[in-house]
Amino acid sequence: MGLDQYANRRNSKGEDEEIHYWRKHNALQGWMEKLWAIKTGKSENDLNCNEVELTMPDLEQLKNSINNQTLPETQGFFFGSDTSRDDTRKESDLKFVSDAIDAINAGDKVFYSCWW
Repeated sequence: MGLDQYANRRNSKGEDEEIHYWRKHNALQGWMEKLWAIKTGKSENDLNCNEVELTMPDLEQLKNSINNQTLPETQGFFFGSDTSRDDTRKESDLKFVSDAIDAINAGDKVFYSCWW
């Protein structure tokens, strides 16, 4: 068991394609939980088994957080050790942001979801 995280692009027909997968990237989870709470008004924990749409401004903010190493330290029973300062994930995270921007530019929507 543990934190599994997914990013999917959804086309106009409602078909999803996975564009990224993370395992126990708790700092990213914390960032997404905060975004979820802002967008929905629900508890950060309610993101589990739900999805949040990522827009261009969200992706720009995420990119800045990744580059500035300001993803929040986030703890959870299933989340693993702290990844907020883990440079080994930076390249992969930035690739996700780039792929997500490409998906939006192509007319698709991008969603983040998790399960823990």
